[in-house]
Amino acid sequence: MLLTIGDFARASGLSAKALRRYDETGLLPPARVDPYTGYRYYTRDQVEQARLVRWLRRIGMPLADTGRVCALYATDTAGAARAVRAYWAEVEAQTAARRDLAASLAERIGGNTDMTTTSAFSGGLRFVAAVRLDRGLVRTVQQDAAHAGPHLLAVADGYGADGERASGAAVAAVAAVAAPTSVAGPRDRAGDALNALEDGVRDANRRVAGADAGSGSASGSDAGSGTTLTAALLTGTRLTLAHVGDSRAYLLRGGVLAPLTRDHTVVQALVDAGELDPAEAAERPDRAVLLKALDGGDAAPEPDFGVREVRAGDRVLLCTDGVSAVVPEGEIARALRGGGGVEAVADAVVEAARGCGGPDNVACVVGDVVAG
Repeated sequence: MLLTIGDFARASGLSAKALRRYDETGLLPPARVDPYTGYRYYTRDQVEQARLVRWLRRIGMPLADTGRVCALYATDTAGAARAVRAYWAEVEAQTAARRDLAASLAERIGGNTDMTTTSAFSGGLRFVAAVRLDRGLVRTVQQDAAHAGPHLLAVADGYGADGERASGAAVAAVAAVAAPTSVAGPRDRAGDALNALEDGVRDANRRVAGADAGSGSASGSDAGSGTTLTAALLTGTRLTLAHVGDSRAYLLRGGVLAPLTRDHTVVQALVDAGELDPAEAAERPDRAVLLKALDGGDAAPEPDFGVREVRAGDRVLLCTDGVSAVVPEGEIARALRGGGGVEAVADAVVEAARGCGGPDNVACVVGDVVAG
């Protein structure tokens, strides 16, 4: 027996409007559509799927992800459950990052009643930094890029045929954020660093598209090329981070190493969902499959943003996964704790990656926070 759209809406808890939309998108097509009246009819067997759709949409799952979970549910209920847990782990990670960002913004805004703060580009803290690029012991080309200035550090890991162009274009875009002229005037509104980095990431995505076009390949994601990007902007005593992909930022303070970013990878999502032990993640062949990257598409992916209070004596490391995917964090910490200044420490980070086989390109920036 077929149900009318009204009866099916009441049985499933979905509105008729939602059902029409899910039919148009192919998520929940009716069993039959009357060729003359256009009325939609559903079977009772479809009620369970419709209720699943309703609950998945209730937790905010996008339509495309909802469709994938429903398809899995039909043949692999355990796989569907893993997909839901992975999605929610991603939501919680993003929520935690936004919570930290909101707290930092509230503190900064509340502490400056005129919504302004003295420009950090004219004083305050700055970086003394060293950059290292290394092809590694296996790769025949170098597709990583890096930048270090007194107020901005950045690394990018390109992939695909135009990976070198993509990473270079992305780093060049955010490198412009470090210039004093990129922040409005001697007194800057709270949030200017975040706005500047956000604009820099968007510009980076546009330049990645231009890099593809300049090489004669298809632009955007159709070209199969793109790049990760991690950037850190120092303003006053605040370190503002923008992050897309699986390059990383670390902070060493008092000899203790703390990660500042979270990988946008399938494997990390499984770890966050409790489906994979962190020790197993390093052995997974798909550990480098990205959930986010700058590929020159029409819409740049939403970066993770963070704000961290820093002080003189802190040491910051930005590196591509040629370091972080092969060198244990304990060894990274030992390299960063080494003496000899940033040049020697940057060399030590590269040597640590080579000592672990050097399977990938390396880009690393070591920056010491010093009084301006």
